[in-house]
Amino acid sequence: MKAARTVFERDGYLDTRLTDITREAQCAAGSFYTYFANKEEVLAAVLLEAQEDMMHPGMGRVQGTDDPHVVLEASNRAYLEAYKRNAKLMGLLEQVAQVEPEFREFRRRRADAFIRRNARGIADLQARGVADREVDPMMASRALSGMVSVMAYNAFVLGERQEEGAPVDLEELVSTVTRLWANALRFPGHR
Repeated sequence: MKAARTVFERDGYLDTRLTDITREAQCAAGSFYTYFANKEEVLAAVLLEAQEDMMHPGMGRVQGTDDPHVVLEASNRAYLEAYKRNAKLMGLLEQVAQVEPEFREFRRRRADAFIRRNARGIADLQARGVADREVDPMMASRALSGMVSVMAYNAFVLGERQEEGAPVDLEELVSTVTRLWANALRFPGHR
């Protein structure tokens, strides 16, 4: 898996050959087939590992506060840091999803997992009286999750730059997406 990730990140999906992976892993080609049937299967396994990192980036509970803005900011930071760690794979996923139906479905399921988790969080905030009860949690989650995902893709995959030419600053990105989330959901005291 480690060798496959290295080769996919270095060479891209189309230019990766199984012999490149086995050479990187320092194993015989036959050993590859003990674990995987083909290149698609090993890429799916690598992407699944990256998804786990992004869904559960090790943030843990934010200690000493029940302030939803603080929790939201920590969640956004953990997600964006995980996205940055996995940026090359996220770029590959976008690329391969355009031509391979099983990866398109993987991408859809991945996005849906984030959207559903965030919708549950929004519904919880609404029940606590912290978030605007007039918005549909699922629709709000689709919009806000999509915003963060596209911002991460642009910053970490495409290498989008700030107006002065510097790379996008992680702290500024975290602050901006958190503020937009909080404003969209009408968190009290965070406008």
